[in-house]
Parts: sequence; C-alpha cells; structure tokens
Amino acid sequence: MELSKNEKFPSDIKMAPSEKEVESKEESSPRIPRQTKTSTARVLSHEDLERLSGDQALVSDFKHMKLEKEAQKNWDLFYKRNTTNFFKDRHWTTREFEELKACREFESQRLVLLEAGCGVGNCIFPLLEDDLRIFIYACDFSPRAVEFVKQNPLYCPERCCAFQCDLTKDDLRGNVPEGSVDVVTLIFVLSAIHPDKMKLALQNISRVLKPGGIVLFRDYGLYDHAMLRFKAGSKLGENFYVRQDGTRSYFFSKECLAELFEESGFQSVANDYVFRETVNKKEGLCVPRVFLQSKFTKPDQSQSS
Repeated sequence: MELSKNEKFPSDIKMAPSEKEVESKEESSPRIPRQTKTSTARVLSHEDLERLSGDQALVSDFKHMKLEKEAQKNWDLFYKRNTTNFFKDRHWTTREFEELKACREFESQRLVLLEAGCGVGNCIFPLLEDDLRIFIYACDFSPRAVEFVKQNPLYCPERCCAFQCDLTKDDLRGNVPEGSVDVVTLIFVLSAIHPDKMKLALQNISRVLKPGGIVLFRDYGLYDHAMLRFKAGSKLGENFYVRQDGTRSYFFSKECLAELFEESGFQSVANDYVFRETVNKKEGLCVPRVFLQSKFTKPDQSQSS
C-alpha cells in the first residue's frame, strides 16, 4: 500500500505473509490434513481473552475510509508483488465439498460453477483439469489477478470465463446469465470485504445462482491464530482487522455467518468450525488455525410451494 510518510499503518508482525503462507502450505499438501469439525467455537486461554478484551482501540476514521477507497489497489499491489507464486493450488476442494462431484442430476450433465474471488486461479485450474464436464465463471476484485488467470496455459474460453468484478457493486449478470449457476465457491473471499457490504455481495451472487443451487464457503473463523496475532492499532471493528499490506480480514462466528446468509435469502445446509493445528518445525510452534466451512442453498420456490 502506498502511504505518505506521515501515514503509516502499525506493524502487525508481518501478518499478511504469515497468515497467508500457512493457508498456502496446507492447501498444497496431497495428504488429508489432521482437522476436526465442530459446532462450537474455540475456547481461548485466559491470557488470550485478556489480550483481545484489552485491544479496543480502532483505526482512525480517516484511515478506515482510506482503506475502503484503496481496497482494490491494495489487492492489485499484492498480486503485483507475489504474481502467481504465493498461494498453492487448492486440490482439496473436491475432497471437502462433495457437491463438486455429486450435484449433477445425470452423469453427462455440464456443471456450471462461479468462483467468486478467484485470485490467480488456484481453485479453478485443478477443477478444470479434474473435470472435463465443468464450465467456470471466475471473477476477482483485482484486475491484475484476472489477467494472471487469462495468461495461464490452462485457460480456455470454451471452458472458463474470467472477468474483473467488485462483488459489492458490479452486477454479476453483466457477465453471468441470471439463474444459470449450479455451484458458487466462496473461499477466503468474504472476509476481505467490509462487513457492511457483505450482504450486497451475497445478494449479487444469489441473482446468478439457480434455485436449489448451493454456495460452498470456507473462510477465517473466530479466534483463529491469525486474529490473535494482530497488534494494537490494527483493529477496524469487531473481529475485523487490517494487515500490514493494507488488505483486511474478518473472522467469522458461525452464528454471524448463518445470519448473514439467511438475511440474504439463503438456507443453511452445513455450518461448522474446522480446527487444525499447523506445526512450525523451524520455530517449534504449534499454531491453532480456525476456519468456517459451510454450505448454503438458494431455496427453490417452486418446490417449497
């Protein structure tokens, strides 16, 4: 993020790379990682609770508005610095979300998927390689990320359509026919959107999703290790923080997420915390990660009536 000399965001121990690198390394592993699904939030130690309760100072309104105004630029700069080398391909999606394989009504049916927040294609290209009967719409906030998708040798306009989109204000129907999508993947995306605008993004997604279609969700959960590592001066709001590079992250409770989707017209199918321990052998640390992994469906009005 480009700031004047007098406008510096507080350091958060290089939160951006450490948080994202953990996710990147886990996703690249071909083996099934050790993880636990649960309906209850992580229980914090007394020390962690005191640390969180003591961090109530919020970033100034000026910096808050500046972050919102420059959100796209900050993600574009992230991809300029890291190109396609930061996140690993997400080969775990079909293992975690069986709907990517099983939601077809008949074997030869072409599955239409929207990857909302596609980044440089770490989710879509493994799916395109693995499933010849899939068509993917892929959009991202960052124009640079979309260009990386289009430059990938596996990108084929007959099987994939990538475009730049701000989910909170750009109507998806400009690129995706209304009610045409079977499955939407929303993976580590909603957390980067301002909480006040999350509902707008979900309503936008709903317009292109078929009745009976499903949203597959995975994102940062409440009390994830990354949330506890932010230093004072990084807090934007409740469970909402800014990283050193100006990108932002929200940490969801399952209750908050369910309410958000339900208010946007969806019904909950599954909504669980995923606890995972990541071992940093170099530093001798065991890092507790918390994600939310959920499924929400768009009601089929004809069936319900």
